[in-house]
Formats: sequence, C-alpha cells, structure tokens
Amino acid sequence: MTDTGDERLTYADTGVDIEASEDATAALLEAFGSDLRTEYAGLIDIGDRYLALATDGVGTKLLVAEAVADFSTIGIDCIAMNVNDLVAAGVEPVAFVDYLAIDEPDEALTNEIGEGLAVGLEQADLTMLGGETAVMPEVVKGFDLAGTCAGLATNDEILEGEAQAGDALVGFPSNGIHSNGLTLAREAVTRDHEYTDEFPLDPERTIGEELLRPTRIYTDLLEPMRDHGVRAAAHVTGGGWTNLLRMGECEYVIEDPLPAQPVFEFVQQEGNVTDEEMHRTFNMGTGFVVAVPEDRAEDLVAETDGQVIGRVEDGESVEIRGLSLS
Repeated sequence: MTDTGDERLTYADTGVDIEASEDATAALLEAFGSDLRTEYAGLIDIGDRYLALATDGVGTKLLVAEAVADFSTIGIDCIAMNVNDLVAAGVEPVAFVDYLAIDEPDEALTNEIGEGLAVGLEQADLTMLGGETAVMPEVVKGFDLAGTCAGLATNDEILEGEAQAGDALVGFPSNGIHSNGLTLAREAVTRDHEYTDEFPLDPERTIGEELLRPTRIYTDLLEPMRDHGVRAAAHVTGGGWTNLLRMGECEYVIEDPLPAQPVFEFVQQEGNVTDEEMHRTFNMGTGFVVAVPEDRAEDLVAETDGQVIGRVEDGESVEIRGLSLS
C-alpha cells in the first residue's frame, strides 16, 4: 500500500465501530429473547414450510447518491441487501416491502428510487407487496431507505449453517463496494477528491459512479447450492471477511482469493487504510462464500461463476492474504 503520509483511517474513526454495534445488537436481542434459527434470517414454522424474514437498509451509500443527485440504483441495493441474507440461509425470497423516510416530498427522487426497486425486484424474481413513505421533517434530514423481505423454505432446503473441516470454500465475485463500509470509503475518497472527479483507475467513470455500483443479487445461487450439498454460506457484508465465521467455529483458509476491484485499491490509498482494516470492513472483491464438501466443489463451480478460493480447517479464524482475522 502506498503511504500518503495522511493519518490512517479506520471504520471506527469515521463513526462506525463494528464491535460496539454487535454488542448493541446482542443487548437488543437479549431484551426480548431471540429464537433466530439462522445467522442471517429469523424463521417461523408455518406448517409444511418456514417463513423467513430479513430487514436491512442501504446505509450511508445514500449520501453518495444524494451528493451526485443519482438515485437510480439505490433501490437495487435495498433489494440486494435483504435477499442476499435470505440466500445465505438457503431461503427463497418471495415478497418485499420498502420503507422510505424523507424530510419533504420529492417526486423526482421517489421516482428514481422506484425505478431501482423495480430493477432489483426483477433481478431477484420478487413481488412487491407494498411499502410506506413517511414524511418526517423533524426526524429525518434528507431521506433513508430500508426494506423487509419475506422468504419460504422447507426444512430440507434451509442450510445446515455449519461448515466442516475438509470442506472447500467457493467464492463468488462482488460488483465492487456493494453497500457496506461506505462511511469509511466516503471519508477516504473525499480527502482530496470530489465525487464528480474522474475515477483514476477507470477514466470513463467518476468516483461517485464507482461507489454507486449496485450490490450484486445472488438469488441465482440457490438452486446450485441445494443441488451440490452446500452446508453453509456467508454474505460478505458489514464486518467484511469476518462474516465467514458465521458459518461455524472453524478456520477458513483463503489460498486463492478472487481479485479485488480497483475501487478498493483507491479507497485504501486515499485513506491510508491498513490491509487488516480493509478486510474487516469491505468484501474486497468477493460478495458471497459457501462451504461445500470438497468432492462436490468443482461441480458447483461448473454451474456458476464461483471459484474455489480455499478450504475449511479446525480452528477459529479467517486466514487471507497474510492476515489472521477473528
């Protein structure tokens, strides 16, 4: 990494402390008692199947969209952040509702958001059941976009959720930065640049356009995951590569990681961010990882755009690019 001489940025320095956030979430769950069946979605038995729910928002990526007045893709992000969590549990997403909180009505903005939601719904093969737009000038400055996704799965379709030593790890490419770590990314790239500046590693795009690349939707992986005996999956979102630890107490050895897109190199250089902080914050080119029996990994790869990136061993850490994350 090139040392620019600037102070090193961390996610916590920019206002997002992952450990504190996890502690706060744990306290919330403890307050009312949680019976979550998976790491990514809550399930309730409705007879012959389970109903699953996941909820999430777009986060501070909205501020990039607002800065460049381009809201056309953040609806895709809202869909993706929810459906990908269901996919990581082995659940088929079936329906979605959105929630838009805004300080004042803005027809042009809401129309663009709607267009993005429509694209995301089509990509995920989802039905929009409704939603809510709340005008709250004293509560919200600007706007916030979130949603909730419902899914269905039989008991056999839900992933075990536990990797085993000896399993292969198959990784699937991200589209770029997706919708996590934007607080750090925004702080880094705006030290010496504007969002409208040319992105140095791709002169045909601006920095803002690069940050706004929509999150990839991974619903197409459900069928091949089931066909080839995938045991557990990780949606690489907040917390970066430590999400692999949600597949069980194992050591995840990444020997052949997928390449990180140029945006990560740019963020790291501009923010003088350490390698470890980058891998604890961002997906670094891989948006989804599964643990699958070694003898079935190549068949899974043959049907998808995945790649065998490593293996599962006894332990409790993620070993990647000379780093040990736990």
